[in-house]
Amino acid sequence: MNTVTAELNALHHPVVSRDRWTAARMKLLAREKELTRLGDEIASARRALPWVRVDKDYVFDTLQGPRSLAELFDGRRQLLVQHFMFAPGWEQGCKSCSYMADHNDGANPHLAQRDVTLVVVSRAPLADIERFRQRMGWQFPWVSSYGNDFNHDFGVSFTAEEVASGEVPYNYTVQAFPHVEAPGVSVFYKDEAGEVFHTYSRYGRGVEVMMGAYPLIDLTPKGRNEEALSYPMEWVRHHDRYEPASAATPAAATGSCCRTHD
Repeated sequence: MNTVTAELNALHHPVVSRDRWTAARMKLLAREKELTRLGDEIASARRALPWVRVDKDYVFDTLQGPRSLAELFDGRRQLLVQHFMFAPGWEQGCKSCSYMADHNDGANPHLAQRDVTLVVVSRAPLADIERFRQRMGWQFPWVSSYGNDFNHDFGVSFTAEEVASGEVPYNYTVQAFPHVEAPGVSVFYKDEAGEVFHTYSRYGRGVEVMMGAYPLIDLTPKGRNEEALSYPMEWVRHHDRYEPASAATPAAATGSCCRTHD
């Protein structure tokens, strides 16, 4: 029996002629094009959002010494920040944020061509960040906001009291959240005078924009296949902690650092 047909039948999928498949595909293509056009419209609206001037002086610890937010732009006009969950005292960075970060090095040369600098920011001390970065083999700039309010001001770090109260200000609402750290992506612009403006931030599932493997997985028959998991990203591991790729089931859960939020 044809292997593909057997698998599709096991998934309770119909197997049809090429003509019937093409007709169904064309119907879906029309919807996909609608989604693409809507995405273009939303991207245009995003660029039209008003900006907020950043007046606070944030100083970050970097491998090159202390650097201001303006200096993180590294000669470009636009700065893209991945807010990476890695708090002081943690032994390693969040596995889901690591899944995001695994895509950064490949994207960086292309971002630079569009006047964008990508920097990852965490509250952990720089020495802890460097130890983990070297373990993961990453090359992108990763700086520490230890000792400043950057993470709190941009909505990705919270006090223990906020978490205990169930009233955490995250993703433009107040909600229960299980950790003092959360994932996010923020964008900044620096003008000719050197002034820095906050232009955009997204959180929760919005950070999937940096998870390039997800849209590829979404193309497959099984998709993300996360419905039976205790939370959607339970299967994710640090890339050096996965079981062999041929394994049919995910490795045992090691706990969540950032469950997916809408």
